[in-house]
Amino acid sequence: METDRLDWTTEGYDYELPEERIAQNPVIPRDQSRLLVVDSLTSHHHRIFQDLPNYLKSGDLLIFNDTRVIPARLYGNKSSGAAVEILLIEERKPNCWLALVKPGRRFKIGVRVEFESLNSTDQEVLQPLSATVVETDAATGGRLLQFDLPAGQSLIEQLDQFGHIPFPPYVTQSDALPQQYQTIYAQRPGAVAAPTAGLHFTEELFERLHHQGINKAFVTLHVGVGTFRPVEVKDITTHQMHAEWIEVSAETVEQIEKTKANGGRIIAVGTTVVRTLEGVAMAEGKLTPYCGKTEAFIYPGYQFRVIDGLITNFHLPRSSLMMLVAALIGRQRLLDLYQDAIAQKAEGFAHPYRFYSFGDGMLILPEAVIS
Repeated sequence: METDRLDWTTEGYDYELPEERIAQNPVIPRDQSRLLVVDSLTSHHHRIFQDLPNYLKSGDLLIFNDTRVIPARLYGNKSSGAAVEILLIEERKPNCWLALVKPGRRFKIGVRVEFESLNSTDQEVLQPLSATVVETDAATGGRLLQFDLPAGQSLIEQLDQFGHIPFPPYVTQSDALPQQYQTIYAQRPGAVAAPTAGLHFTEELFERLHHQGINKAFVTLHVGVGTFRPVEVKDITTHQMHAEWIEVSAETVEQIEKTKANGGRIIAVGTTVVRTLEGVAMAEGKLTPYCGKTEAFIYPGYQFRVIDGLITNFHLPRSSLMMLVAALIGRQRLLDLYQDAIAQKAEGFAHPYRFYSFGDGMLILPEAVIS
């Protein structure tokens, strides 16, 4: 695989996107979003997501991330009355969570914060949730908050009462409901952002895929700061990913091995699935059942060991997600595809291409992957 200097620089992944192309709301129904199909080293086509089965083969295996977004954004007040906002990232110890905080200067060690229940009424005022700042985290600039809960209770169990589903910061004018930022197959609570490539799937689309002999399997990666943290170094080879919790079951490993043995293709639904599978293969020397954390950072020059193709959304400039996709098809080709998508008008479709979390998708078939 040939690379050039820009492949390993953040500036090499820059592009300009008109603000109106940042999707503020999801398409309804979900599978009516647009789909850019990359089907060879030189060709691509403009379709809708509902067309996905036309580009897959009987015996292919789609792998999904079954994480579920938790209501990770909480609003509260210090004892002084000052308003504060936190975004939970990950649980470090029982009910002790790493969180990104606003405004940061107000979150000194020892500060106590109270969060009011979303369901409090005049007749029933529920016990407020409180937490104390116990540590700072240099890697993220966040804080560790110890939540005060009775023994045996978990913060996750309380979040429906106190938290909000955290839409991304670029979604500023949305009418979307919280459930529209969950995949229809989300099962395992723990993510603070959705695995957005999966938002395009509907039950009807699953039925069509099943009837066509296309199988599905699941892994888990609880999306956290590792996925959405910007790459801030000029030389991307020095970027350190924040660890995220993953799990690959023995059943999924068996399905992958069986698919490959029968000549089927492994298509990852989302970059989080790629990082999960390839991260395990990197750490263990081969794909094996695994439960733990991954810091996998994939960029051009990487040789893929597990996946053959990818379904993904259009990502933010200079993001580790763009770098992962570039490892599959090449940085310049990726930028060219983005520019073509930006240049496309509606032209027979319901809308021009829309970018980021609520935006449209891209299918990269194995024939388009560089070796």
